[in-house]
Amino acid sequence: MNKSLYAAAVTVLLLLSAVGQAGDWPQFRGPNRDGKSTETGLLKEWPAGGPKLLWSYEGLGAGFSTVIVVDGTVYTNGVVGKGPNGRLFAFDIEGNLKWKKEYGPEWHGRTPGSHTPPTYDSGRLYHISGECIMSCLDAKTGDIIWSIDTAKKFEGENLKWGVAEAPLIDGDKVICTPGGWDATVVALDKKSAEKVVWRTRGLSELSAYCSPVVAEWAGRRLVLTMVAKSIVFVDIETGEVVLRILHTAKYDISAVAPIFKDGMLYVTNGYGYGGIMYEIAPDFSGYTKKWTDKKLDCHHGGVVLLDGHIYGAGSKEWVCLELATGKIKWQAEGVGKGSVTYADGMLYCYGEKKGTLALVEATPAGYKEHGSFDVPMGTAQHWAHPVISDGRLYIRHGNALMAYDINAEQN
Repeated sequence: MNKSLYAAAVTVLLLLSAVGQAGDWPQFRGPNRDGKSTETGLLKEWPAGGPKLLWSYEGLGAGFSTVIVVDGTVYTNGVVGKGPNGRLFAFDIEGNLKWKKEYGPEWHGRTPGSHTPPTYDSGRLYHISGECIMSCLDAKTGDIIWSIDTAKKFEGENLKWGVAEAPLIDGDKVICTPGGWDATVVALDKKSAEKVVWRTRGLSELSAYCSPVVAEWAGRRLVLTMVAKSIVFVDIETGEVVLRILHTAKYDISAVAPIFKDGMLYVTNGYGYGGIMYEIAPDFSGYTKKWTDKKLDCHHGGVVLLDGHIYGAGSKEWVCLELATGKIKWQAEGVGKGSVTYADGMLYCYGEKKGTLALVEATPAGYKEHGSFDVPMGTAQHWAHPVISDGRLYIRHGNALMAYDINAEQN
C-alpha cells in the first residue's frame, strides 16, 4: 500500500473509532438525533406475532430511557431497587451482560427511574441523570471519569418530572441545558468539564425536557432547542443567542426536538397544543408564523421528517403532514399515542397505551400497516423510543430489554 492510500485508510479508521461504525446508534434518536436510521435490507413485512425475538433481559429496574448501540455493545440504564443511584448496563449484541455500574443519583420523584440514555463519543459515555448530574464514563468499563452537578454549578433548578435530556457532543464540547443564571444552555470541555467553553449570557430560563440538536443554514452552525418558555438558536462556537422565539405550552413540557429545514422551523407539543411552522429569516433577524395544526400534538414520542413530510403521533391519531403547508396527508388511529423511529422506508410506531409495535410504510399516500405485535414483557410506561442497529430492533419496556431480528436476508 502506498503512503497516500495508507494515510487515507488510517484516517477512515480513526473516524470510525471516534463516532462508531455504520449501523451504530450512538445517541438518543440516532446518528443525527432525528429519529432516522440509514440502514437498508430490513424486513418490509412482519410475520404474525412480529419478528423473531433474539434475546431479552429483565432486571434493568425503573426507567424509560432507550438504548444506544456502539461497536457491538448495547447500553441502557435504570434504577434497581430503592437505592438512590442509577445503573448503567452494557450488553454484547447477543444479550450477554458485560457489566453494570452505578453512575450517581437518579430520579425518584414522579415517573421515577432513568429518563435518557448516554451519548457516545470517542470511547466515552456522557449522561445526564434526572437529578441534573452529568457524568462522563469509560465506555469499556463504565468507570466514572468525571461528574458534576449542573444545577449547582450553574444555579439552575430541577424540573417537576426530573431532567430528561441527552447531552449533545460537538467537537471538544459537551452541550447541555442546566437552565441556570446566564446559563440556560452551556458548553463544557468534554475532557474535564471544569472549563466552561461558553454559556448563554443574557438568557436565564429554565430548561424543558428537550434534547438539543444541531441546525445548519446560511453558513451557520447552531444549537437548536426548546426551553421552558422559548425556542432558541444558539451559535455553537460562541454561545451567542442568535434567535429566541417565545413559546409556552402546558406544564412547560417541550419534549420533542424542533425540526429545522431550509429556513422552516417546526415545533410541536402535547396537551392539545399542536404544531407551528415558522419561516426564519436567512440572517436569523426574525421569523414569520406560516401555519398551525392541532392534530399532531406530539407529547414526547418524537417526530421524523422525510421528503418534506412530518410523521408522528398526536394524542389520538398518527398523522402525516406536509412541512411547507401544514396540509394533513393522512391520519389514522394506528397503535395510538406513542413514539416513532424510521428505517429503510418504514416507520416503527410504538403505542404507549397497550405496548403495540407496528411497521408502517413511510408514505404520504396513506396509512399502510405491514404487521404488528404486542411487546411481551416489561413494566410501567411504554415510553422508550425504538432503536434500529445492525439489522436488529431494540425495545425497552421498563425493567425489560428485547432485541428482534429485522434483517431481511436472515428471514
